[in-house]
Amino acid sequence: MKILLISPTSSGIGGIAQHVQGLKKFLEDNNNTVEIISSENTFTIPIKGLKNPSFMISSFLKSKFKKTQDIVHAHNIPSALAMKNTSGKKILTIHGIFSEQIDQLHGTTTGKISKKYEKDALTWADVITVISKEAFDYYNSLGYKVFHIPNAINISSLSSNEDRIYEKQVIFAGRLSKEKGIKTLIEICNNLPNDIHLIIIGAGPEVEHIKKIESEYNNIHYLGPKNHLQTISLIKGSDVLIQPSFSEGISTTILESMVCKTPIIASSVGGNLELIKDQESGFLIEPANHKKFCEKIIELVSDKSLQNKFCTLAYENVQKYDWQHIGEKYMELYNSL
Repeated sequence: MKILLISPTSSGIGGIAQHVQGLKKFLEDNNNTVEIISSENTFTIPIKGLKNPSFMISSFLKSKFKKTQDIVHAHNIPSALAMKNTSGKKILTIHGIFSEQIDQLHGTTTGKISKKYEKDALTWADVITVISKEAFDYYNSLGYKVFHIPNAINISSLSSNEDRIYEKQVIFAGRLSKEKGIKTLIEICNNLPNDIHLIIIGAGPEVEHIKKIESEYNNIHYLGPKNHLQTISLIKGSDVLIQPSFSEGISTTILESMVCKTPIIASSVGGNLELIKDQESGFLIEPANHKKFCEKIIELVSDKSLQNKFCTLAYENVQKYDWQHIGEKYMELYNSL
């Protein structure tokens, strides 16, 4: 089968990028031919508010020359225009609730415009898939027929290296932007005990706030963006991974932390509710409740038996998110078209 993947991003440690990388590998391992259109091979303007619109235009122009695919699989709404412009059966995968994400990042006015565009984009696809049950319920309630196929990871390919820098080590790895709970993360930094060290990995529009808070405390360490291998090693070497997001699909970082057997404290939103059972395989906390985050960090760092309990159940649960299982769901969908 000849398959074209269209995605705003296809490299780095972000969830969409890793999903596209994993899907490409699975498809090629199963004797399919795969091409990608992404911001890595088209022109984009790397400025907040302009990157996605510029990708929409450049990917649309590039897609005019892609006319012989069996399947065109677009990821997230900005890829839909290029998808519409190609031949082949069309699948649109939505990573979260798009208009809600835009509201959080760019405000309600831009969110309203995005909602109208999203409504059109959803009609261009032969099949719509979503990565979380929350998104499935949302788009179903709007009258769309959607399929729930979650994010996946290649469990066997994850590095076994462990990078522990501090005796008590907590890590945040993700995009440094509002929807990822950076305001809560900063409040956690302000209230964390001095003997617990917080490592922050990532890049994004809120990076200057992170650099500022790092300069104020000896136990806060911003390491900048790291490659996938380095990120996994640091997660594996940490006592706890925290994720205070205000919205989340099926987080690749959480899936990887489950495989690394690193206990998780995350916000009680979106796909986190599917991945973590509160007080059984991790802690779930309201995203703005930085005091509760700190309380649970202190508890978990000092309680090895609780860490082991969380890790054992989380590792069992993550097996169903391996690409060997999720990839087959996509292949069934492709073949049905």
